[in-house]
Amino acid sequence: MGDSFTEGIGDPEPHSPGGHRGWADRLAEELSRDRDDFRYANLAIRGRLLTQILAEQLEPALALKPDLISISAGGNDLIRPGSDPDALAEKLDAAVGAMSAAGATVLLFNGPDIRDTPVLGMVRGRVAIYNENLRTVAARHDAVIADMWSLRALTNPQMWSADRLHFAPLGHHTIAIMALDALNVPHQLLPQRPEPLPTQKWQAARAEDLVWAREYLVPWVLRRLRHQSSGDGISPKRPTPGPVFGPGMPGGAGA
Repeated sequence: MGDSFTEGIGDPEPHSPGGHRGWADRLAEELSRDRDDFRYANLAIRGRLLTQILAEQLEPALALKPDLISISAGGNDLIRPGSDPDALAEKLDAAVGAMSAAGATVLLFNGPDIRDTPVLGMVRGRVAIYNENLRTVAARHDAVIADMWSLRALTNPQMWSADRLHFAPLGHHTIAIMALDALNVPHQLLPQRPEPLPTQKWQAARAEDLVWAREYLVPWVLRRLRHQSSGDGISPKRPTPGPVFGPGMPGGAGA
């Protein structure tokens, strides 16, 4: 359950449903190893706010009677002016309680430390408050915290996609490892070292910033002003449970 983060935006894979892979697909690929009866659904849709995620995805998720539910929600709310991290956590608390009461293990993602990230860095304080609230929610319902705030590797620019708002394939891979470790699941994923970044003159860096602002930041701001979402008209990429095949796995792309 979730938004663009769980949908896998920033990690393009033409052979995956919806054209994106992401940390959740990568995690499911590992969970499915040597399990013929494994089934995976992904209900996340980019751009969704917390209330939308709960209204649209919670009931369908519970109807699947899952053993494990992951939820990352609230990030799109926190970047909006006037958002209240305490109120958001209260809404999420009730939903996590319903998931836990249904017998599912809940994997609850907090937000990464976005101190050095353009645009997102301005809401770092709200993210920190929200994260502390999520720890309380997790403790109350015996949920597992996937702690992105403590994942220092995510401060590397190569973990982020060109839009600087979503994670790149390396970021999704790194997050999948962290989530599997949080669940105490043995896996075959190995940490990948990003290539050293070339030294840039300040003129080149500013030119890149201008291109980024024109291609990504301005459209993002315009959507907010027009009350539009990148997820308008988008459906879940895996609405029903099914087997998952990743690149290099039997039956998957590259196999």
